[in-house]
Amino acid sequence: MTNALSILGSTGSIGRQSLDVAEHLHIPVVALAAGSNVPRMAEQCRKFHPQLAVMATEQSAQALRDVLNDDSIHILYGMDGLMQAATLDAADTVITAVVGTLGLRPTLAAIRQGKRIGLANKETMVCAGELVMQEAAAHNAEIIPVDSEHSAIFQCLMGNRDRSQVKNLILTCSGGPFFGMRREELENVTKDDALKHPNWKMGAKITIDCATLMNKGLEVIEAMRLYRLPPEQVKVVIHRQSIVHSLVEYNDGAVLAQLGQPDMRLPIQLAMTYPDRLPSPVAPLDLLTCGALTFQSPDLDAFPCLAIAMEVARQGGTAPAAMNAANEIAVGLYLRDQIKFYDIPALVRSALDTVPFIAAPNLFEILEADAAARRVVQQQFPK
Repeated sequence: MTNALSILGSTGSIGRQSLDVAEHLHIPVVALAAGSNVPRMAEQCRKFHPQLAVMATEQSAQALRDVLNDDSIHILYGMDGLMQAATLDAADTVITAVVGTLGLRPTLAAIRQGKRIGLANKETMVCAGELVMQEAAAHNAEIIPVDSEHSAIFQCLMGNRDRSQVKNLILTCSGGPFFGMRREELENVTKDDALKHPNWKMGAKITIDCATLMNKGLEVIEAMRLYRLPPEQVKVVIHRQSIVHSLVEYNDGAVLAQLGQPDMRLPIQLAMTYPDRLPSPVAPLDLLTCGALTFQSPDLDAFPCLAIAMEVARQGGTAPAAMNAANEIAVGLYLRDQIKFYDIPALVRSALDTVPFIAAPNLFEILEADAAARRVVQQQFPK
């Protein structure tokens, strides 16, 4: 059970819901870190009174100081501030909800202090999952996934510690806003179309990733790393209702599933309270009214980002870091209306074909692959 929280990415969707859960559970919040949303951070600071608040830039940090005018809250900025928020002695649990590889270094720093990680930054596991899991084992740090799918698998595996008894992990996928559309129908879909997720309210980047199914591809790689299984044992099925959050198939044919409302506060709360289960602010699932539950195969031709991610999962090495970085830049271009929908997988493929591959990279080489992939995409669309 968590005694005090540090939340990295507090003004985003996961961060705000984490604060809702912390308030519900009466858990103190001792550090908050965000990007540049000064009004929202100021509101959070006034409500939760953290010891430390961190902004992305010096300018936004100064703006927060001016707005708060509160000497009791230490205000920092940049990576140095993020690292301090991740390693603050007063926090025993760190929710990592920043977007992208920005979360890698602070997550590793928190792990090295033996803190519990409520992991919502999937890019950390995609880019450096082997290193992260090694460090967690070395420092006896718990990693409790916050993604609904990985939390579901975590829960289905609670009664089983012998991975050799697991046949498959089955990740469910809503299919996003374009489920059932053919490739020719998707050529000219706009960002406004892509941002209309049918079941979840999330940030823009992850919502686009759900539309391309890259998010599910990232989750395949994350599941491999978290649960130490090869890519052949991680499957994806389309489940439009987002009621079954994922499943585990065992060697004897038994399949365990975790069901619940499509509300991120459920996995967030478990990350804070594990191994305990406490009353939640989320309404319980009513099986009599939730409707039929359906499952289908993903269309890899219409959604090539998932196919690319599955290839990268088998390749390993620096390929996941390069793929993730290229996708981040490509999604940013799409959100600025600079490219079309299928330019996203094309740019990711271009980066994978260009960035040198290293089979067993160290952290420096992972970060180099990340930077190189970003350059490949950015050079094709200079500002």
